[in-house]
Amino acid sequence: MIDAVGNPQSVLLLGGTSEIGLAVVEGFASDRPLRVVLAARKSDRLDAARERLERLGCAVETVEFDARALDTHADMVRSVFAAGDIDVALVAFGLLGDNEKAWTDVDTAVELAQVNYTAAVSTGVALASAMRQQGHGALVAFSSVAGERARRSNFVYGSTKAGMDAFYSGLTEALRGTGVTVTVVRPGFVHTRMTEGLTPAPLSTTPEAVAGIVVDAVRNRRELVWAPGPLRFVMSALRHIPRPLFRRLPV
Repeated sequence: MIDAVGNPQSVLLLGGTSEIGLAVVEGFASDRPLRVVLAARKSDRLDAARERLERLGCAVETVEFDARALDTHADMVRSVFAAGDIDVALVAFGLLGDNEKAWTDVDTAVELAQVNYTAAVSTGVALASAMRQQGHGALVAFSSVAGERARRSNFVYGSTKAGMDAFYSGLTEALRGTGVTVTVVRPGFVHTRMTEGLTPAPLSTTPEAVAGIVVDAVRNRRELVWAPGPLRFVMSALRHIPRPLFRRLPV
């Protein structure tokens, strides 16, 4: 279980090669070694992620996970929890995709919707059930500021994150009083492989900085955080700009 000062003993990372997710695991492991389960498709990157955490003294397991294989999610989650309690589960997988192709190509749009929204719901329901059964745990879902208001530049991606965000925000309320907490994280532009080659947005940040915010949020049972924090005020302002003016902005 998570101890009195907010340190977990075990972490499940869905999206086991996620740079942000791995930085969060390292943030928790800085206090003591953990049992870590990395859920991802087999790859050299997954092997490297395992070795990276083992160098910190963590006991690392890997399990096969494909966000597109929806019919496997429930069984995968059950098998992970059957092997031992999970204190923190990180839902850190997703696709950014080609923003222009996403609204002109059916397959691209559907893939974004399935991975970023449908798979997030599928795993979220399974994780909520498993954590309710064990009676404790923290569930962390990585949303995006892109989901707070659809923008011409990435509205398909933004719409998938808006749906995911709404689901986990609702799950926060549904699990209240069960011993399970949910934290929705809304990062802005993060310098990762996913965003390599893109022009950084204002208030861009790093996986390590996001990880610091997430670790603090879990320890203090916060339900919603922005990364970095000032994005909360920026997005609040953008949400209230009238549409005729909003469409003129370079966003």
